[in-house]
Amino acid sequence: MRTYPLTLAAALAATVLLTGCSDDTSGGDDVKNADRPGDSACALGDMGVEVGAAAAPAAGDTGTVTVTLTNKGEQCTLKGFPGVDLLADGKTTSVVPDEGAKAQSLTLAKGGTTSFTLTYVRGEAGSTESLDVHKASFTLPGDTRTAHELKWSYGEVAWASDEKPSVSGFETSGD
Repeated sequence: MRTYPLTLAAALAATVLLTGCSDDTSGGDDVKNADRPGDSACALGDMGVEVGAAAAPAAGDTGTVTVTLTNKGEQCTLKGFPGVDLLADGKTTSVVPDEGAKAQSLTLAKGGTTSFTLTYVRGEAGSTESLDVHKASFTLPGDTRTAHELKWSYGEVAWASDEKPSVSGFETSGD
């Protein structure tokens, strides 16, 4: 079964719009809110990262890449979506959130885990509607200066209007 996003917004735009901002409407800046550790954006440098894939075996098949994050730092909050980019043929292409996904706020205690999933359709090798992806990278909302890169070994990615990849929101792991 394939999942096709119908309405697409650039993940980069979502990351910019949905970064780890405080809901505090009293104004001020990060220094003013520094004493509120539960509202601090999670930093990628404080995360353990594990990647698992259910690669699409052939063109037209759907595959997934799941990234699991473990917080090794102090309690922090993820607000929004991960920013995911695919690097292919000298250009960077942003992946959009899953259709219908809503940005949520998730607080991670030290040792807490979360995951997100990139879903894609394997493209036909050499097709003008496929990306020959070599690397993928992701950022966390509120920490867009630090990216985690991974080598892409899951084949070409379909990039037709109805087969673009998408990324889920952050999901809780465990109870």
